[in-house]
Amino acid sequence: MTTFAQKFSNWRYAMTTANPPPGVEMDGVTKWLVVTRAAVFSMTVTSGLIGGLLAVAYDPAAVHYGWLMLSIVGLVAAHAANNMINDYFDMETGVDTDDYVRALYAPHPVLSGWLTKQQLRNAILLANAIDFVILLILVWARGPLVAVFALSGLFISVFYVAPPISLKKRGLGEPGVFLTWGPLMIGGTYFVATGTIPGWVWVASLPYAILVTTVLFGKHIDKITADAERHIHTLPVILGDRNARLVAMGLMIAFYPIVVGSALIGWIGPGVLLVVFGLPKLVETLRQFSQPRPETPPHAYVGWPLWFVGGAFLHTRRAGGLLILGLLINVVLGVLDIGLPWAV
Repeated sequence: MTTFAQKFSNWRYAMTTANPPPGVEMDGVTKWLVVTRAAVFSMTVTSGLIGGLLAVAYDPAAVHYGWLMLSIVGLVAAHAANNMINDYFDMETGVDTDDYVRALYAPHPVLSGWLTKQQLRNAILLANAIDFVILLILVWARGPLVAVFALSGLFISVFYVAPPISLKKRGLGEPGVFLTWGPLMIGGTYFVATGTIPGWVWVASLPYAILVTTVLFGKHIDKITADAERHIHTLPVILGDRNARLVAMGLMIAFYPIVVGSALIGWIGPGVLLVVFGLPKLVETLRQFSQPRPETPPHAYVGWPLWFVGGAFLHTRRAGGLLILGLLINVVLGVLDIGLPWAV
């Protein structure tokens, strides 16, 4: 019988690697953490927290903490649905096969035999049903603009892979992710929290959106050969390996001057200057992206043939965490009450 300590260890492994731990009995929670790819939910939570902390710092009297927390729950449920939708439609359209990258770096819900197609569809419907209930509550609380944010995100989520649009196949997947994890998630969370959305919030949503986009760039660089063979024209396929790595590196670098510059000229509180402590991780990640992917994985490496996405994700997690901490300091200091030209 699996002990709670073993289960907790399984959950931690799944949240770290997006894989079940090898050689141990897998429990149901671990299974669904892998199926929904919960290891990357931290990016969604970070976007929600950025929107929430901006709201708390700038307009604390207007913040409804219940609606704020409910919106973040909705974002995570939407992310889970998105990941399962991608797996479902990529399998239905013949992209995901036993020898394609998706089934190699982690178990595919259906191809691995973990779920049937019907069970995966039901899980997608359940996640979207949860989001629909949350949407109704938040529309009642804050008005129809909430639906605009939510339905825009749903459109990008479904048609990221679903035909006939298939944004990923047309070089539009990366811009879609930029819009979703930036203006839609951060701006939408701010609006749900306060009922308003000043113009400067749109700008404040951009730096973290850039970081999340680098994660998708890394993943698509890892899949560049397999995607090209299947006529999936992601931006890295269009740009080519070297140029795609250079673009990803440029986006990672861009995050820092945008955040630091915004703090120095008074558009946002000085606490976010903490992001400079992410520079060592940036240098490490840039070093990784400066070279082609190795021919074979390092010893005990988990997630092969993915390579660049791991480095981009770790950098995004570090920089995003420092940005959250900086915004929290801004809240404590109350510095966002002044010096926001767009908020005047």
